[in-house]
Amino acid sequence: MSRTSSIPRWSSAIARTWVIPLAAGACLAACTPAENAVTPAAGDAAAPAPATTPVEATPAPVAPAGGTVGGDGSDIVLEVLREDDVSGARLQGELACSFSEDGQAPLLYAMGVVGAQTPSQGVVKVAGYVEPVRAPGGFDGMTANPTFTGQGKTIRIETTGAAIGDGESPPRPATLTYLRADGASRAFEGRWQCGP
Repeated sequence: MSRTSSIPRWSSAIARTWVIPLAAGACLAACTPAENAVTPAAGDAAAPAPATTPVEATPAPVAPAGGTVGGDGSDIVLEVLREDDVSGARLQGELACSFSEDGQAPLLYAMGVVGAQTPSQGVVKVAGYVEPVRAPGGFDGMTANPTFTGQGKTIRIETTGAAIGDGESPPRPATLTYLRADGASRAFEGRWQCGP
């Protein structure tokens, strides 16, 4: 038994003799700078951080010559409505509103019933096709910045100034914004006029 008890003492002596100095050496080596490390001189300031180049904000998309922004790349083309385009639509209502550019025939024409909640009915001519649109609130709903909807389109009218001239139903400067289902949009500047 004396032999068994001497083995642990012997291995514990070896451990103290070798392991402790090796561990201490490893700790010191980890704290020592590498030979190729660059150390600043005593009077030198820390190196400045690299300068960052300011990034300019992305500009808003500019409408191409056709005026259409976004979508599949095809232009939004609204054509003026002819008299037979409007009469052929058989719109129901007492009073009408229309949007036109620079005294031309209207790009949008709609009719509605005063005091009714039934939607007003209108038409636009898109790339040669007369298409129906509707706005909530009858005639009254069309007088204050209406939004018309139709298949694959939303059309917003926003008045941008005071009435031009006098009379029962003077026109007001306005913007017609045509929003297509594919994300394309186009704004038209003109006049919004409602009345008899």
